[in-house]
Amino acid sequence: MNPATREKLMGVSVATLCSALYKRGLRNQTIQDVRPVERKGRNMVGPAFTLRYMPAREDRNPMTVFRNPDHPQRAAIEQCPEGHVMVMDSRKDARAASAGDILITRLMVRGGAGVVTDGGFRDSMSIGALEIPAYHHRASSPTNLTLHEAIDINVPIGCGDVAVFPGDIVVGDDDSVIIIPAEIADEIADEAVEMTAYEDFVTERVKGGATIIGLYPATDEKNLEIFAEWRKANGR
Repeated sequence: MNPATREKLMGVSVATLCSALYKRGLRNQTIQDVRPVERKGRNMVGPAFTLRYMPAREDRNPMTVFRNPDHPQRAAIEQCPEGHVMVMDSRKDARAASAGDILITRLMVRGGAGVVTDGGFRDSMSIGALEIPAYHHRASSPTNLTLHEAIDINVPIGCGDVAVFPGDIVVGDDDSVIIIPAEIADEIADEAVEMTAYEDFVTERVKGGATIIGLYPATDEKNLEIFAEWRKANGR
């Protein structure tokens, strides 16, 4: 992805991106019921590399399948490009783990920018302690390792009720994760930076006692004049 776009997206919130996408008619881009395993205090940004799970069938999924070097779960960890975010369609089901700490550590060492599942991770406490940002629905109870079958790598998926296509831009903050169609990522990043500057200005004014009427949204022209002065003074 464009390095300048990546840098811009590192400094804006998922909520702000949601507003920018909503203006364009994209109203279902925030992955539902997924949250950080551990807050990192910084954004996760990168193109999506996907893995799809489906319901497992016992004759196809004994424990021995994990010995196969081409097993899609293992292969996806080894194929995810540096700087990408692995996004997993785990059917919103955390009864079986999408991955554990050893696989996520390998993804981190290979340069993965993050990992998202709408299911759960086993070893979630260990994953939370890693440097790589990780998001899931909840910790998995690893009572059935073969409840799901990893079936497809880098194909269109659904994750937390959101369509994710390979190469879409994934942004996560300390609240949630959003998906930006790749073809509009640059313009969304530019708009989000502008929105963030104004929101920071508004927050400062409100903390100083200003009313939100005419300020948020900016329906009073005087506030835009004050904002222009504030931007100049703050290098924004």
